[in-house]
Amino acid sequence: MSEKSELDAAGITDPALRQAYGRCRELNAEHGKTFFLATRLLSPAQRPAVHALYGFARRADDILDEVDPTRTDEQRARELTVLSDDLAAGLKGDKDTLDDPTLTAVIHTAQHYDLGWDLFDAFLASMRMDLTVTDYPDRAALQQYMYGSAEVIGLQTLPILGTVVPREEAAPHAAALGTAFQLTNFLRDVDEDLRRGRVYLPADELAAHRVDRELLSWCQIHGTTEPRVRSALREQHAMARQVYDEARPGIAMLTPQSRPCVSAALTLYSQILEQIERMDFQIFTGRATVGTARRLAVAGTGIVRAWAARLRSPAA
Repeated sequence: MSEKSELDAAGITDPALRQAYGRCRELNAEHGKTFFLATRLLSPAQRPAVHALYGFARRADDILDEVDPTRTDEQRARELTVLSDDLAAGLKGDKDTLDDPTLTAVIHTAQHYDLGWDLFDAFLASMRMDLTVTDYPDRAALQQYMYGSAEVIGLQTLPILGTVVPREEAAPHAAALGTAFQLTNFLRDVDEDLRRGRVYLPADELAAHRVDRELLSWCQIHGTTEPRVRSALREQHAMARQVYDEARPGIAMLTPQSRPCVSAALTLYSQILEQIERMDFQIFTGRATVGTARRLAVAGTGIVRAWAARLRSPAA
């Protein structure tokens, strides 16, 4: 279905809003290919709001990671503060954000689905941590970061997806799914994160395997995974699997038309985790990915389920 049809289905008629949502959709398609593929399984009316949340998250992430050596951390921090202030003012109706399509779309989505400022505030707080925090001493410290950077994403999408149980019952599973996705990214991107000066694995858990940043850097330089590092990564891998298990029961708590999308996303991301294991944790020589054929196969199954759900519930 085309962008125009999705916006029509969502009841978004204002030209400026349509343009803003369209830009968020473009960002999702360009930078979040697996996630974008999963969104195709949502009902057309749901997709623009999910694209808006992705577009805003991408907007904040670009402030942090955009390759520009002339920009200092202080400048990035100021840009995040401006973004936060503009969002807060826009949510209150005190600022015109039409010059920033990602803000325009996400503010409209937040107001439509009654998404609280506290979730956006927590997300931006974690983004600010990336400017000053490069290591996490233990799981509790990492969890604090992941609440804002991953769990709130699940909580923000929950009203869009809809539930067949009280929302607070489904919320822990939605939060767990966000965490599972991020733990997968942390394992897949150890090499890339090291190049940015960051390690997103708890230092005390690495130390239990006699692994530290210096040894990780040695692996990066030599393009290999040292046995102690492999052992530590295997433990992190097992923990990520447990979080997927915590998230999975939440799928049945969603409205039927949302289940195929979330099921496909869980399957595709967990297969990245499986690919890391198949690579024998050689994450310093290549990036674990799910092949196009496999992505399309999962999406094909999801499309059949999504259409069946919509036929059973035409109002969706």
